[in-house]
Amino acid sequence: MTGPALELTGKHAVVTGASQGIGQATALALARAGANVAGSHRPNPSEEEQADAQRTVAGVEAVGREAIMLESDAADPEAVEELALAAVDAWGGIDIWVNNAARLLVKPFLETTDDDWHDLLGSNLLGYVYGSRAAARRMAEQAGGRIVNVTSVAHLQPIAHLSAYCTAKGGVAALTTVLALELAPLGIRVNAVAPGATDTPLNATAYTPAVRRNYENRIALARIASADEVADAILFAASDASRYMTGHELVVDGGMIINGTVGHART
Repeated sequence: MTGPALELTGKHAVVTGASQGIGQATALALARAGANVAGSHRPNPSEEEQADAQRTVAGVEAVGREAIMLESDAADPEAVEELALAAVDAWGGIDIWVNNAARLLVKPFLETTDDDWHDLLGSNLLGYVYGSRAAARRMAEQAGGRIVNVTSVAHLQPIAHLSAYCTAKGGVAALTTVLALELAPLGIRVNAVAPGATDTPLNATAYTPAVRRNYENRIALARIASADEVADAILFAASDASRYMTGHELVVDGGMIINGTVGHART
């Protein structure tokens, strides 16, 4: 249930990577709060991904909001500009932009190729640069706006074999703080949400039963998050409920990175 500070009626939002997982949950959360939503998903999707994208559209429209869904490569600055233009052409402006599109690469550092680095940083870091730039250009022409970058606790508590992913997320966190400073005079707030372990299609292969048990043992709340729980935090960062917050990275991890418990014997 949303309160007045979380009300987004009359707002127009863009969410990258909106066909599945956190992006889909975010698009639906923003729509339930009253926003029209333009989403994107990667080009040449599988039949399953196409069906997921249509479910996002249907979910937005089911709560009475307008939806746009485009195939758009987050690593392609021209494609990102086209996504921004689609939202502006339809609604006249962009109030909220959520940079969420990402991919996961689990690979030892010494086996990670130059192409791996370019591909991963293209979608997970440069895509956020392009998205923030496209959003800020439009928001600067109006009464401001809100940019929310989805980072990860993986750059706060690094994980072996995720060197490219952790590097990208750390870069996005730094980008968030610099943009918060530069864009504040324009009325644009820039924040990040850092999910911990979350059930999404992105990590369906990486989360083996053993990985799940390890997470459940490490997380204070003893369970992996749902995409909806992260989306609610993104809604907060995109709404007036966070109107005095900028340059902040909001950790949503169920108490995982604070847990240094190793089972000391009682003294």
